[in-house]
Amino acid sequence: MTRILVMGGSQGIGLAVCRAAVAKGHRVRAMSRNGRLPADIGGDCEAFIGDARNADDVIRALTGIDVVVQALGVPPSLDFILKPVTLFSEATRVLLPAMTKAGVGKLVAVTGFGAGDSHGAINILQRLPFRLIFKNAYDDKSIQEALIAVSELEWLIVRPGVLMNCPSSGNYQVLTRASEWRNGIVARADVADFIVQRIEANTLNREKPVIIRYPL
Repeated sequence: MTRILVMGGSQGIGLAVCRAAVAKGHRVRAMSRNGRLPADIGGDCEAFIGDARNADDVIRALTGIDVVVQALGVPPSLDFILKPVTLFSEATRVLLPAMTKAGVGKLVAVTGFGAGDSHGAINILQRLPFRLIFKNAYDDKSIQEALIAVSELEWLIVRPGVLMNCPSSGNYQVLTRASEWRNGIVARADVADFIVQRIEANTLNREKPVIIRYPL
């Protein structure tokens, strides 16, 4: 049994990770600003109210934790497109020293295909719409990745493609080599399955795989 802190655990991939982890018998603390969890979450899952950019909240959330899953998200809006996004880098600048202080040495961060050095793998037809819609968020995700990469933690950066809400297939591709990286569609539940498997196997390995099921 592993004690897992999921930052951004009330929705999206974060919630999917909570579901996958408790189904495997792990103890989960789901941190979010609203502290809400579905009634059917089951297992040992604790809702925790906190702001990922607040050092005091993060330190409290890390108490008794073995591994952190950072699965933050920002809601799509005009601000998402028109204004700078800083959530991912700000939260990471708070999290990394807090983990060191708390003695928590393992981090899984969910970013996305197109962040960091996977940006160059975006094909020419997808590049313009990607920049128009996602540039601000992915510029910040790239900073987030760079901060994690130079840390002394055991880390895994997970880069899913286009996310869908559907059941886990268990049949997804884990693209670890840069020459393989490409965009695709993948279920949030499949990404969560991959994350929990890697936590259980203790194979974070400082990798940055792209996760897809159907290529685009």
